Amino acid sequence: MLSVYEGFFSGGARIVHSDVVRGLAEGGQSHQVLSIHGEVHREATRQRMEDDHCYRALTAAGVGVTSLGRTAGLVDGALAANVFSGPELAETARVTAAADVVLALKEQPLALLNQRGLPRRPVVVCLHRSDPENQGPALDELKAAIADGTVVACVCCAESTRAAYRAAGVPRELLHVIPNGVDLLRFRPDPAARLAFRTARGIPAGAPVVVLAARYAPMKNVPLFLRAARAWLGREGGGHVVMCGAGMAADNPGLRADLAGAFAGERELADRVHLLGVRHDMEAVYAAADVVALTSVSGEAAPLCLIEGMMCGAVPVATDIGDSASIVAGHGFVTPPDPGAIALAWTAAAAGRAELTPALERSRERFSRTRMIAAYAALLDGVHTSRSARTGAYGPPTAL
Repeated sequence: MLSVYEGFFSGGARIVHSDVVRGLAEGGQSHQVLSIHGEVHREATRQRMEDDHCYRALTAAGVGVTSLGRTAGLVDGALAANVFSGPELAETARVTAAADVVLALKEQPLALLNQRGLPRRPVVVCLHRSDPENQGPALDELKAAIADGTVVACVCCAESTRAAYRAAGVPRELLHVIPNGVDLLRFRPDPAARLAFRTARGIPAGAPVVVLAARYAPMKNVPLFLRAARAWLGREGGGHVVMCGAGMAADNPGLRADLAGAFAGERELADRVHLLGVRHDMEAVYAAADVVALTSVSGEAAPLCLIEGMMCGAVPVATDIGDSASIVAGHGFVTPPDPGAIALAWTAAAAGRAELTPALERSRERFSRTRMIAAYAALLDGVHTSRSARTGAYGPPTAL
C-alpha cells in the first residue's frame, strides 16, 4: 500500500490517517508514504516533515516515508501546483509501481496522481471534510479520477462527509463511511496526568478548565471561541482556558489581534488563557480539562478533538457542524454559534461532568481505533481482491 499526503502539517486528518497506516502495518500489510511537500508554512507556523509527530510515529513503526521535497505556504483550500517536474514524476512512478493500492489523504494529492504516464493503480481517497465545494480545484480532480476509473472507493470519516460528496456528484456506491477512532489505551481519564498538567501551569486542582484543540484557521472560528471565553471567564472567577494547535501561540499576530479584540484590555481575564501551540501530549491536555470545545462554522466532519477529549473524560460542547451533534449526543452539549450560549454550555458541562462520566465510559468501544482499523483493512482487502480478479485491468506491478 502507498499513501500519498499533500504534506505533514498539524491537523486531525493527518493524525487519523497516520494512525490507520500504523495500525494496518501492525496487522501485516506493507505500507509506504509519499509526501508532496517536505515543509509547509501554515497557520503562522513553519512545519517541517521531519519535525512532525505523525512522521516520527510512522518511521518509528517501520513505515517508509519519502518526499518530493516541495515547500509551500498553504492556506485552507489551496491545492499544490499541478505542474510536476520530471524527477518528481519519476519518483512518484517508482513508489506507485511498487504498490497494489494507493491511498490519497484527502483529494488534494490527486493533482499528482492524475498525471499522465504514472503506473495505473486503484486509488482509495480518504475524505475528512463536509464541504467539498470549498476545496478549490480538488473536487474537479476527484471527479476526473473517478471518471477514468482510477478512484475505486472513497472513505468518508462521517455521514456528513458522505452526504456532502454525494450531493457534489460523487457516485453513491463509491462512498464508504468509516468513523474516526482513537487509541483507547492512550486517551483515557488519567488523574495523575491531570494534576501534573495543571500544576505545571499554575492551574488549581479544582478550577474548571476549557480546552480548544484546533489549528488557527478561519473554519475553526477562533474569534467566536474567544468571545465565549471572555464571557465564561468573567463569570467563572477561577476558570482557565487552554488553546493548543498550529498557530495557537503568542507569536501568531493574528491570534494576538483576536485576543485583544475579545478581551479589550481586561488583562486579568486574558491571563487565564493559556496558549500552548502544537502539543504532542494531547492525552495529558485533555485529561486536565473539564470541557473540550469546538466553535467551528464550516468544513468539520467528525472532529477528532471531540472524540479524544471525551475519551479522556472531558465533556464536549460543540457547534452543530458535520457529525458533531451525533458525536456529542448523550455526552455533552450542542450550541448555536453565539458566545453567550456557548459560555453557558461550558458552565453546565463543567458542573455536570460527574453525571455525564458514565455515558462517556459506555461510548468507548464506539470510538475505538481497533474498530476503525479493522474496517479500513476490510475495505482495502476488498479493493485488492477485486483488482486481482480483474485480469488486465491494471496489470502487475512494474519496475522502472
